[in-house]
Amino acid sequence: MTGPLTIDVDIQAGGWRDAPDAIDEVARRAVRAAWRDAGSGAREAEVSIVLGDDALVRRLNAAYRGHDKATNVLSFPAGGETGPDIAPRLLGDIVLAYETVAREAREQGKSVPDHAAHLCVHGLLHLLGHDHQGDADAVAMEALETAILAELGIADPFLDISPGVEQGA
Repeated sequence: MTGPLTIDVDIQAGGWRDAPDAIDEVARRAVRAAWRDAGSGAREAEVSIVLGDDALVRRLNAAYRGHDKATNVLSFPAGGETGPDIAPRLLGDIVLAYETVAREAREQGKSVPDHAAHLCVHGLLHLLGHDHQGDADAVAMEALETAILAELGIADPFLDISPGVEQGA
């Protein structure tokens, strides 16, 4: 059984407040589902979700990844051992960029809440040690994301991704 997960959501960008659903609850629900499915056996943990804007994510992406551009989601592990069966008390931070998420959702014909939920799942999987650098890892991570989102009633996000749309890390 997975231990309890504490989720702190910080809405920093105004666009998120205008989303049609209570975006903080969308984010919590997505992260809880990912934790339940991928954090199996892990002890109690905490995660922070920051719902920011492109400017914030661009600064973080430049400072920590050397990419001077906004991206949809960034994950910052807190450090220590990670993996599906081991989680540090503080897993880390997931940061989403409103303008990029909204643009991608529009381009992909998805709702902003559904796309944000997918990116929250994606971010938590990174915090748990999952990656998509190699082909086999990408296939496995996408399958896990798809299964988690299906439990939430969200369609397979990989069926309609336009070429060139890239998930953050």
